[in-house]
Amino acid sequence: TAKVHNVAHPMRLAQVTSYLRENYEVAERRYAVAILAADFPDEWADIIEVLSHFRLYRSEILKPGGRKSGVATRIDEALTHSGWSEQRFETKIVVDDAILESPTHKVDCFKNGVGLEIEWNNKDPFYDRDLNNFRLLFDLRTVHVGVIVTRSDELQGIFDALGRGDSYGASTTHMSKLLPRLEGGSGGGCPILVLGITKRLYVED
Repeated sequence: TAKVHNVAHPMRLAQVTSYLRENYEVAERRYAVAILAADFPDEWADIIEVLSHFRLYRSEILKPGGRKSGVATRIDEALTHSGWSEQRFETKIVVDDAILESPTHKVDCFKNGVGLEIEWNNKDPFYDRDLNNFRLLFDLRTVHVGVIVTRSDELQGIFDALGRGDSYGASTTHMSKLLPRLEGGSGGGCPILVLGITKRLYVED
């Protein structure tokens, strides 16, 4: 069974399907799973459906890198078929009569107040961007739950065996880079669920 972090209550643990618990490394903050199950059941069902059908293919790991990985693209496209879409948020700060522009905040997959980011093989500061986005957009009552799909550290053994270890280095996005940020409160008050792809999903195609 894959690792499950900070989902101690049996009721909450049951809301993460046995398939996800066995095939993904799971972490949450601020009751994200309970909120998804109770307040966003359709969006939670979409996430469960897409991740339950996801597989990590050998050919995809061996394929030279590009702007967006095949892993991220497949998950993104599957969610798009269920009504999710990329969402850009233009935010401003108004002080008396002065309007101060703030950076545009983009969420890769968004539906009905649930934001989902896929971090397969980016530089690890992308986690800071995601968590800061979730924090700000939660405070603005726009994102109610944030979800990050990334990779478990244990996949490094597969990358090394395939001769692709250098392409998935220590400074790229994987669970041990994300969890300290999550535990340090980088997401602010936003409930956040993290799912790390494990070697159980690997397929020799």
